[in-house]
Amino acid sequence: MTSPGIRLGSAHTTEKGVPASAPRVAIYLRVSTGRQVEHELSIPDQRAQTQAWAARRSWTVVAEYIDGTSATDDKRPEFQKMIERACDGENAFDVIVVHSFSRFFRDAFGLEFYVRKLAKHGVKLVSITQELGDDPAQVMMRQVIALFDEYQSKENAKHVLRSMKENARQGFWNGARPPFGYKAVEVERRGSRIKKKLAIDPVEAETVCLIFRLFLAGDNGSGPMGVKAIAVWLNAHGYRTRAGATWGLGPIHALLSHPVYAGRMRFNRAEARSRRRKSETEQVFAEVPAIIEPQVFEQVQCQLKARNPRITAPRVVTGPILLTGLAVCASCRGAMTLRTGTSKTGKVHRYYACSTCARQGQTACRGRSIRMDKLDTLVTTHLADRLLKPERLTAMLASLASRRAAKAAAVDERLGILEKEAHEANGRLRRLYKLVEDGATDMDEILKGRITAVKADRDRAQAALDRAKSGLRLAVDIRPIVVERFGQMMREKLTGGEVSFRKAYLGSIVDRVEVDDCEIRIVGRKDVLEQAVLANGGPVPGVRSFVRKWRTRQDSNL
Repeated sequence: MTSPGIRLGSAHTTEKGVPASAPRVAIYLRVSTGRQVEHELSIPDQRAQTQAWAARRSWTVVAEYIDGTSATDDKRPEFQKMIERACDGENAFDVIVVHSFSRFFRDAFGLEFYVRKLAKHGVKLVSITQELGDDPAQVMMRQVIALFDEYQSKENAKHVLRSMKENARQGFWNGARPPFGYKAVEVERRGSRIKKKLAIDPVEAETVCLIFRLFLAGDNGSGPMGVKAIAVWLNAHGYRTRAGATWGLGPIHALLSHPVYAGRMRFNRAEARSRRRKSETEQVFAEVPAIIEPQVFEQVQCQLKARNPRITAPRVVTGPILLTGLAVCASCRGAMTLRTGTSKTGKVHRYYACSTCARQGQTACRGRSIRMDKLDTLVTTHLADRLLKPERLTAMLASLASRRAAKAAAVDERLGILEKEAHEANGRLRRLYKLVEDGATDMDEILKGRITAVKADRDRAQAALDRAKSGLRLAVDIRPIVVERFGQMMREKLTGGEVSFRKAYLGSIVDRVEVDDCEIRIVGRKDVLEQAVLANGGPVPGVRSFVRKWRTRQDSNL
């Protein structure tokens, strides 16, 4: 009889269920890193012990597989090659020999899964330091060993991570490849350990500064460039990554959003394997030499956020038409989109036309259209000549300030009432407590109910007071020179440069452009205009409004 799932070389087996007539053996050797494979003695020691163990039993070693990676999962090239060879039906070997089960797998489920998979193809897993059989008690022992190996692996990982976090907290680099623009230099030795810190690489730092400059101002005043445009520009001008490859969207965006360039090194941002983003409380930050000024870096982050497709519709940011996403039909509020027509002479004319009429016919909207160049000129000229004049801007901001002052007076009155209510409720509560403390009354059910009611009144008044205070906005005093500088800058940006950049600046101050039969209405909000003035024309964060089914939840954003 043969043991189930075990292929035999003859009719006899040993106690452990392994073929007795010179089984063919594959040796699996593993350490945690590639550096250990090359420089440490663990692999030679594992090889010597497993080969000697097989030789004492007259087993024939026919294959050897070596990995230099963690055993917490099966993403190991030599491991996968070995499993594939064991299960390909050619019966290349009968036994896989390891120094210990932890060399094969440090995950209890993973170990058991592969042990059973190998058994189905007649291959047995044997540990030379943990020799176990196939009876239920020893199978249970193997599973217990696997659980301890998994626990030990996780404990080691926890302690290593703690040490690396402390190392980063002290400003030292933990050994990964430094970000583009930096190099790791040795600063001290602690025994056999070399401590390194980040230092600026002068050549790569020039490219980093160039990328930030292109994002904010473009090439020779062409206007701000997007991530894709920067990648195209760099590749066209011969700039390459550290590895000599061409630039792509991912590396450019990662570079622009990495806080290390503003002098803030970040460690422990994501899980090593799952890449799950960790909360900021779990991350470690330390100061390093900055390549970019912090205020410039923050400006770039604001613009990246504003251009995010989850906040601003992609057609508004990247579309080649100036008023796409802003121009709407005054009748149905449908978007005005580009339509083309050809005259008898063959000249192509471009129009903004009501998309509702184009999609659903005149029963939905009778439709209207206007030449694209005409509407673009009307909107930009009106904004430049009327809205963006210092006198007009000052008057609008002053009216906003006066409305805020009137509202603030009403809010102050409401705050006074709420503070009085909260104070009176506290006073009543203190008097009730004093009655009990002085022994003037007993704590019966009626008094308990009264105290509970007074507490509820106090809490309601305090909560209303906190909400009212959180809604207060500080008065902003904008100097005339700031208003004048903003108006001049916006007039230049709206009337010159590429369409995509003019569009970005236009969207920062205009909500929509309503196209009617006899008039064009440019709609915006004074508070948004005020924020744009304070940001000097930069993007203003806001709730995304292009998602048709967006709606509030029952929280503070009612």
